[in-house]
Amino acid sequence: MADSSSAAAATGASKPTAAPKPPNPVFAMMGMPNFRFKLPSRNWMIFLTITGSFTGALIYDRRQKRRAQQKWSELVAHLANDPLPIDQMRRKMTVYLAAPPGDGLRVARDHFKEYVKPILVAAALDYTVIEGRREGDVRASMAENIRKLRRKAGEPSSAAEETGVDAIVAETRERIGISDEPGPKGDLVIGRHTWKEYIRGLHEGWLGPLDAPPPPPAPAPDEIPETVEGINADGPAETVEADKESSETKTDAEKEEKPKPAGPTPAYITPTDYSSASLPPTLPHSFDSSIPVEFPHILGFLKTPIRIYRFLTQRHLADSVGRDVAAIVLAANARPYSDDVLNPDSETTGASVDPTPTPDSSFTDLPSRKFEQQTVLEAAEKEWHKSVHKHEEGEGERVWLNDIVLDPRIASRMQRAVLAPEDEARSQRIAEQQEYILGEERPAPVPFWKRMWIDHGYGESEEALKRKPILGNIDGEDGQ
Repeated sequence: MADSSSAAAATGASKPTAAPKPPNPVFAMMGMPNFRFKLPSRNWMIFLTITGSFTGALIYDRRQKRRAQQKWSELVAHLANDPLPIDQMRRKMTVYLAAPPGDGLRVARDHFKEYVKPILVAAALDYTVIEGRREGDVRASMAENIRKLRRKAGEPSSAAEETGVDAIVAETRERIGISDEPGPKGDLVIGRHTWKEYIRGLHEGWLGPLDAPPPPPAPAPDEIPETVEGINADGPAETVEADKESSETKTDAEKEEKPKPAGPTPAYITPTDYSSASLPPTLPHSFDSSIPVEFPHILGFLKTPIRIYRFLTQRHLADSVGRDVAAIVLAANARPYSDDVLNPDSETTGASVDPTPTPDSSFTDLPSRKFEQQTVLEAAEKEWHKSVHKHEEGEGERVWLNDIVLDPRIASRMQRAVLAPEDEARSQRIAEQQEYILGEERPAPVPFWKRMWIDHGYGESEEALKRKPILGNIDGEDGQ
């Protein structure tokens, strides 16, 4: 038995292995090597899985992002087809934009161009952008614009009115009879930091004085000593003359130097003086609608996982921003900002306070409230860079770091633009492709190959062909 088993093992070991399949003659004729289809190795499988998953998530997110922006653009696109008289200017909105804490203005501009501007362009609305490169620029610009409105309305002021390009253009339009389109305008504020400056500038413009307050008194200069160490009072006169010439040269050089850009204009009123300020006679009963727009911005190497997640989920941000922008563009519905329940730390009870104070009351006896304007986009402050939260000695007001202080007389006049229920339902039908722009029918879907031929080839879309002018026989070649 042992001999038979050993013989069988020797016979099995001596069997020749199967010959490899001959290569495909087509590959050999083309000079290509022999391709053998097989599963990739373990390392290649890991690499392809990671890159494929990331690429698939990115493509899906960008596709859904385009669909979300297209939905909100189609919701407001019918405004671009509304006829406008020749003596009216298009409704203009105001966009407030500021550099995020710890970063530059370019990031904020890119956010506006990517998420906000497509919807404004679809509605054919005009807009003015007020930018701020540093903390306090938006606050100073808004407060100054409000003061100009108050001076124009007739409030007395000793400040000299500067005539700029905008004032000259507005005067020219008024002289030839061109007016603005009737209807609400609206303010679009991007980011929590810009929102805090917007609230601060709104209060400063309406509650502060029209003229700049006097500057604080300068500290008294120290007494100049009669003698200076190292200089002999009985020295030669030539040394004194040389010192005078050198000092004059330094003074001339300092005058020739360009002045450094100054910071924003100091505030005309502090938040502690809100209650004692009287309301101006030109204060409107309600302000134009405003809408705070989300602007997530996070820095730091350790925050890379959060940044990657947000990079792959931009569709949610596009849908949220698109809803807010469409609400203020349509301007069909607005509600006053709500005030929450009284703070538990307040000792004053609601029964001991008159619930309907007069407009000129100081509100000093009112219990502290938590307004909606104070909590808008509040979570974004936790993501600001740690360098922004540092306080330095002798620094002025920090609008970004200070709490939002509201005067109830101003807060009650603010309105927030919201999307009407019928517009919300119509946007859902647009997303499901059951509806299109008001007054238009949804065009037939274009095949992929045709779209590529139109975008990258020599083809023309049907919409472009419809807009092409049809000219007759202007040369008379047919004998007509």
